[in-house]
Amino acid sequence: MRQWIALSLLWMSALLLPVSASAACESPIKFGALTWESGQFTSGVLRHIVEDGYGCTVEEVPGAGPALDTALSQNDIQVIGEQWVGRSPIMEKAIEQNKVAIIGDTLKGGATQGWYVPRYVLEENPGLRSYQDLPKYTELFKDPEDPGRSRFMNCPSGWTCEIFNTRLLKTTGLDSLFNNAHPGTGAALDAEIASAFEQHKPLLFYYWQPTGLMAKYDLAPLEFPAYEDACWQNLLLADGKMDCVSGFPVSPLGIAVSTPFVESNPELAAVFEKVQFTSDELNGAILEMSESKRTGDEQAMVFLRDNPEVWQAWLSDEAATNLATKLGLSSTGAVSTTASSINASALASSFPSWSLETPLNNALANVVQNYGDVFRTISTMALTYLLLPIERLLTVVPPWLIIAFVTVLGWFGVRKVWFALACGAGLFLIGAFGLWGALIDTLALLIVSVLVTVVIGIPIGIAMSGSKLLRKTVTPVLDIMQTMPSFVYLIPVLMLFGIGKVPALFATVIYALPPLIRLTTLGITQVNHEMVEAGRSFGSTHLQLLLWIKLPQALPSIMAGINQAVMMSLAMVVLASMIGAPGLGEDVLQSIQTLNIGQGLQAGTAIVIVAIIIDRITQAFGQGKRTRQKTIEAGRRPIG
Repeated sequence: MRQWIALSLLWMSALLLPVSASAACESPIKFGALTWESGQFTSGVLRHIVEDGYGCTVEEVPGAGPALDTALSQNDIQVIGEQWVGRSPIMEKAIEQNKVAIIGDTLKGGATQGWYVPRYVLEENPGLRSYQDLPKYTELFKDPEDPGRSRFMNCPSGWTCEIFNTRLLKTTGLDSLFNNAHPGTGAALDAEIASAFEQHKPLLFYYWQPTGLMAKYDLAPLEFPAYEDACWQNLLLADGKMDCVSGFPVSPLGIAVSTPFVESNPELAAVFEKVQFTSDELNGAILEMSESKRTGDEQAMVFLRDNPEVWQAWLSDEAATNLATKLGLSSTGAVSTTASSINASALASSFPSWSLETPLNNALANVVQNYGDVFRTISTMALTYLLLPIERLLTVVPPWLIIAFVTVLGWFGVRKVWFALACGAGLFLIGAFGLWGALIDTLALLIVSVLVTVVIGIPIGIAMSGSKLLRKTVTPVLDIMQTMPSFVYLIPVLMLFGIGKVPALFATVIYALPPLIRLTTLGITQVNHEMVEAGRSFGSTHLQLLLWIKLPQALPSIMAGINQAVMMSLAMVVLASMIGAPGLGEDVLQSIQTLNIGQGLQAGTAIVIVAIIIDRITQAFGQGKRTRQKTIEAGRRPIG
């Protein structure tokens, strides 16, 4: 009996021997879950190699950048699939303490950055090659919001690149010719670049790789001097004093691993050392991942299946065979029929494919290509005749005069001295915070948005009050406008009208229009029917009934709609900053991106002050005559 047990154990160990030999790890390996596309793809490739090639158990731990860096230094996770060398102070300290190691060189040539223009701009302007040539080509890059100057498209406020690009504009002397435009978000920058390429327009902008946009469009970098470390370190400081110009550093990309992981898994560490992609491979994978709406893990599977010659050199023969089997590849690298059928069935769904994503994207691209000039003309007119004149007027008027005007307006509306003084004190506080310029930008956008909303909304509300058919037709559209997330229509508006104040204006109008239309319609339809009949009996026309009976009776409801439109327009200031509109929202967005709590509280307080002042004053003027008279009389009564 004992002999049979011994033979059985020997037989089982013989069966398990190949598995244990192929496994390079004894405990689960935890990967940090990265949020950016190149990191997701690279992590996906590494996880498939570790799990399918070497038979290890893999877990993924979510978290933000600093949290993952700290977790890696404590060996709570073992691998971060993509690490930009020299970018994280936490990681640098962990490396010095020998808790973490950066191994491998995942991007051949490293991650590059610089000032770019579309390739066709260089082809059409042979004399433009370097940043030093830009003063001769300022006409190419006119700023739509300031036609007397040109525009450089920086990266979003709060990013490190925004600081050194701003410093470079100054140290090169180009700040006297170029406005420093901030798109607010990376997506807004991408939309502006895509719009320029679709319309074959010139654009000067900062960009970097690895990104999908590098694979989609032909970007040409402008020449800079060679990289100089001392100069560059000074350019990274917003208050730096050195007046120097340096080229951009190349950032190596590696794989961050904990030291215990290297010690316990030397075979996997050796594999990670060999993992490397060319810029075309990585940029192309990111683009395909984005356009196909794949996860990083799915795109990694596609890449491994399509490029066995790349990864076979990284792995041992046994691990390469294991991974090829998992991927359904034969020894020659061809996909087996069985694997193809399995993959096809895995992707099959019980639902028909009715997705409108591709047709809508193609339709938008066609509109931008064929009618982009029309929309840019509308944008120029809105800037020239609406936004810029009001902004200049508010800038010319002395701050004390604006404060005095709002104080008097507050007293006239509410008839309470303390409220009027609070209005003046609140605006003074905003100026004391150093946010007066941002307040002017916000007020200019707010005034124009409300004017456009009133001009469009009240006539539509009046028309809807007199037509049931129109109400049934327009109401679903208003439902969509109110419930559709603003981010959905921001990108189309951005590509059609360009980055800056105009897309923010249109996005704000779309958001603020529905309540004004609804309340205008409601107010007119609720006018006393007997009053309308009395007017008709005296021979009033439809226009006279509207002007002298319906609108005066509906005025409180209409003013409530205007109040809601104003408040909803003000609520859009932060969102407007995400597409390049300056103002108080830009300070809020920058504070979020830089974790500057003080800056965020100051800007947020300024927005609250403006909101309270506007809300109380518009509510007061929106009251009916009798209610308003009661308010005035209450304000005249002595206290006590």
